Amino acid sequence: MGFGAGADPRRPSVDAVLVGRLVGSQFPRWAGLPLARVARAGSDHVIYRLGEDLAVRLPRHEGAMGQAEKESVWLSGLAPRLPLAIPVSVGVGEPGFGYPWPWAVARWLDGETATVEGLADSSDAAVRLAEFLVALQGFAPEGFPDGAAFDELAGRPLVERDDATRAAIAEVDGTFDAAAMTALWDAALNAPGWERPPVWFHGDFHTGNLLTVDGRLSAVIDFGELGIGDPACDLTIAFTLMSAESRSVFRAALDVDDATWTRGRGWALATGLNAYTTYAAVNPRVAAQTTRQITEALIG
Repeated sequence: MGFGAGADPRRPSVDAVLVGRLVGSQFPRWAGLPLARVARAGSDHVIYRLGEDLAVRLPRHEGAMGQAEKESVWLSGLAPRLPLAIPVSVGVGEPGFGYPWPWAVARWLDGETATVEGLADSSDAAVRLAEFLVALQGFAPEGFPDGAAFDELAGRPLVERDDATRAAIAEVDGTFDAAAMTALWDAALNAPGWERPPVWFHGDFHTGNLLTVDGRLSAVIDFGELGIGDPACDLTIAFTLMSAESRSVFRAALDVDDATWTRGRGWALATGLNAYTTYAAVNPRVAAQTTRQITEALIG
């Protein structure tokens, strides 16, 4: 628990004993509730189910340390306006017992992680995802809360990924079509920008951040990249989850213009390449997922 001998302080070890101590000392009303580690947790958090109705989420690394407070501020206001469930924080914990970062307790969301096999060809899923984004984008950022630091939520332009994306294209030449990737990347950077008022975006909208119940979409999770600006980054879901046919349904339901769609393809390419070059050699699951993402982005 906490930092063991030889542990990497940048990635503290987390176990049920540590989580139990943190919860018991800071949220005594939940002390003693059973804890069960959640296998579906991603690369950013360790997640424990706490009793029947709660989840404890602890960042695995420094890059995710601000998510607990960010979600606590924003998601309770967004949740009632969205057609799919999202995490709602019920408490933000402080560092303790050797664990170095803020952590969160949220309402438990039932469901299994969405899969391409289950939903790629689903027009219903495509429409529901489009409806979710329409609702998210339709809530004016200036609507709440007063005095919030919107500058901290401003989205970063795609061009900031230019050097890294071109380097990744060169690195994977031979595995993927470098000429086609370069052409798509150039088109995405040269596409007209978002000229309407800034809107909310999820920022990490991919298959792994969707939950299903009985084969139907039920929730969207992991809002660590939530921001305000150009929503093209959220089109990544069209290339991580959907087939060409369901992608067409999604685009029509969302009513996406050509420039935004091209920028979305650029986001899918850039994030897919980043994950592929970072993880594919050591993680076959990531290799398969990102290969599909890159390939589908090239198809369009």
